[in-house]
Amino acid sequence: MKVTITFLGAAGTVTGSKYLVEVEGPSSTRILVDAGIFQGSREWRERNWEDPPSELLRSIDAVVLTHAHIDHTGILPRYVRQGLRCPVFCTPPTRDLTELLLLDSAMLQEEEARFRAKEGLSRHNPPLPLYTRKDAAEAIKLLRPTPFGKRTEVTGGVHATWSHMGHILGAASIELEVGGKTITFSGDVGRYHVPILKDPEPVKLGDLLLIESTYGDRDHSEEGSAEHLGRIVNESVKRGGVLLIPSFAVGRTQTLLYYLRELKERNAIPDIPIIIDSPMSRNATALYAKYPSDYDEEALQLTRAGGKPFEPSKLYFIQDREESIKLNSVHEPMVIISASGMLSGGRILHHLKHRISSPQNTLLFAGFQPPGGRGAWIKSGAPTLRLLGKEVPIRAYIDEMNDLSAHGGKSELLRWCSESRALGEGTGNPSRVAVVHGEPETAAKFAATLKEKFSWDSFVAGYKQTIEV
Repeated sequence: MKVTITFLGAAGTVTGSKYLVEVEGPSSTRILVDAGIFQGSREWRERNWEDPPSELLRSIDAVVLTHAHIDHTGILPRYVRQGLRCPVFCTPPTRDLTELLLLDSAMLQEEEARFRAKEGLSRHNPPLPLYTRKDAAEAIKLLRPTPFGKRTEVTGGVHATWSHMGHILGAASIELEVGGKTITFSGDVGRYHVPILKDPEPVKLGDLLLIESTYGDRDHSEEGSAEHLGRIVNESVKRGGVLLIPSFAVGRTQTLLYYLRELKERNAIPDIPIIIDSPMSRNATALYAKYPSDYDEEALQLTRAGGKPFEPSKLYFIQDREESIKLNSVHEPMVIISASGMLSGGRILHHLKHRISSPQNTLLFAGFQPPGGRGAWIKSGAPTLRLLGKEVPIRAYIDEMNDLSAHGGKSELLRWCSESRALGEGTGNPSRVAVVHGEPETAAKFAATLKEKFSWDSFVAGYKQTIEV
């Protein structure tokens, strides 16, 4: 049997993760691994509107998801509207988080389309959302929760096994056994020795490994994340301004809340209000509390002692848009955490419009900002930013915390590769390694590192490239 894989996303960029695995032979089959949306530059975002042929989508027998982040799940509703009808397998926490993320994504896109129509800010008439909440609801019906560590038949003769990856709640690597071959998808590799979630689990490697490379050319700061965040909060309070943090509602927001609680409990920062302006973040935080089976020992001990990991004092969740708008008139020191983490849409854009022009305020980037996106533009030192049809001066203090990223740094990626290699029989090496989910220069450097350190046959995957496994 001939097994091929086509890199439909997260190749040449860090977003849009999706890979089509095809088997040609007596029992032909197609499996889609991840179904992510492109974020970042307009060039990549416009690819979200390029629909695969409906006959291809109808021929897919199963979808398997590594985790719930929108750049791994966010195109599912559109594909369902175009003809995808197969089951979508994932871990139980990923199933619950994906439901939240897809409905929230659809709502934000509908809101954005209405806003642009009202303000005349679109090249299209009328402006349309990529998909609707109805499309998202149909996609959610296809989700099939599958336990960690259980070898599961996802379609005839094809088996998948999910292992903990520590990136966000429910995140996993996937070992896919298909057509006599074994393909390992790292998904997004998490961090070691950070709070809340278990460390990434090593797995045996087979015929092909797809390894992410978001931070494949650098490591995170050695300064402790809690101490780093505490210093930024204190400096912001000293300036008398608002600390504005664009953040993913799933994963990053819970990590920030964990650290802010810890800092307040030891009086390392003032007891200022913590505002979470993302309706979905409240539900996501509740889901983190629902699945302590994913916790590391430190978080488990805290919950066993009656502690609440994600509830610092003076924590407030903003639900509706009117409450969000009222925040614009508040100028006392506080922390506002709002989606989205890559400034691609949502309420964070309105907060930026009202806060980024004051030198008292602080804009803190708590994760990767893709080239071509608004975050990269701000970080470049640009004097102004176009927001919601207006050019806005950038005068706020700009800070960054890459050590809060849920992606492993270079050393952590290599640690996972090394520990996985040690599990295998003989050398434990994969036959080939495709480096994905990284900017081109970073991915190339990481592929070279894998060749140098492990003598692996590694290459950087190209967008829409097809290889035989």
